[in-house]
Amino acid sequence: MAILLKKQGAILILMLNLFLVFTGVGLVIPIIPMFMEELGITGSAVGLLVAAFSLTQFLFSPLAGRLADSNGRKKMILIGMIIFAVSEWLFGIAGSSMLLFVSRMLGGIAAALIMPAVMAFAADVTSEEDRATGMGYITASITTGFIIGPGIGGYAAEFGVRVPFFAAAVAGLIAACVTLLFLRESKLERSAASATATAAAAAPAQERGNLFVQLMRSYRAPYFLGLVIVFVMSFGLANFETLFSMFVNQKFGFGPKDIAFILTFGSIAGAVVQLTAFSWILNRFGERRVISICLLLSGLFILLTLFVHKYWLICAVTFIVFLATDILRPAVSTQMSKLAKDQQGYVAGLNSAFTSLGNIIGPIVAGALFDMNINFPYLLACIVLVLCFGLSLRAGKREGRKSKMAA
Repeated sequence: MAILLKKQGAILILMLNLFLVFTGVGLVIPIIPMFMEELGITGSAVGLLVAAFSLTQFLFSPLAGRLADSNGRKKMILIGMIIFAVSEWLFGIAGSSMLLFVSRMLGGIAAALIMPAVMAFAADVTSEEDRATGMGYITASITTGFIIGPGIGGYAAEFGVRVPFFAAAVAGLIAACVTLLFLRESKLERSAASATATAAAAAPAQERGNLFVQLMRSYRAPYFLGLVIVFVMSFGLANFETLFSMFVNQKFGFGPKDIAFILTFGSIAGAVVQLTAFSWILNRFGERRVISICLLLSGLFILLTLFVHKYWLICAVTFIVFLATDILRPAVSTQMSKLAKDQQGYVAGLNSAFTSLGNIIGPIVAGALFDMNINFPYLLACIVLVLCFGLSLRAGKREGRKSKMAA
């Protein structure tokens, strides 16, 4: 019982950290149109602003994953939360687009340090049987952050567009203190045999080379398809999420409060499903089938966004998109964590790197397309996600043939 409570306490602290990080990330979404008007920036500039966050996350993620394996998860989480607090404070005081870029890049470094360490920590304190439940809780905290973030940003903008960022900076420092005082390093709880296995796995990890060498060699890994899906999912969703506030602002005249409500309504079901039914869904249908269905649904409903005009229909379509993607993210993470064995930190780092790669290219392409036609980013997102659905079906059939041949 004491061990169970200790694990639950660790998961709760991890959830708190991710919740605060992604709340800070979500704050900016409904306020983007206001920043566009205040600073005179275009859709392409907004895409670059989002990509700046993902670029630094991409560059630092594999290194952060190795550091989480060698130096401990807790230390990386703590450093990441402090950098996150600094980035939010800088965003709050920014008076030019240049300082906004600096803030977002620091935020990307913070996310790179935090995400692999949290995922590896969760894998350390959960067994393979309850891994899906643990990942569901972790991802639910991310989803909830995205729910709360736009809501806080949209409604607090009436008191001052910069107020939410100062609050996020304070919350980040509080979370860092909680982590320092109450989170016990997970690697210290491993058995001697597990620690030896991890050390043995760490040696070849040092020989994998730099970031780009790791990415080039990742195609040999059994979890490579999962990495491809992570990239495509991030690319497609970046097209949808990055410019959503600008899209509905220009097309329907929605303000920050309207945008915040739509995002909150569309996201809330994902958090509920992850906390209550995600483990059952994964055990009932399997990771591959769940991933395929969610890719198809997210692509089709992103396309439907172009054809709805009433407020309640926009809310309903967004609801389905967020529900599908909020199931898809932990499903992919669970699948890869089962294949990672004693390289949890390294694989989590690659997962974060491929996510960031999609989040770099997606916003840049979406911003350029948005300046051409506000509908083009969503058309591209639909095409990419549906193509990835076909890829997942093909991979599933190949695995099925291998299983029959082995039998």
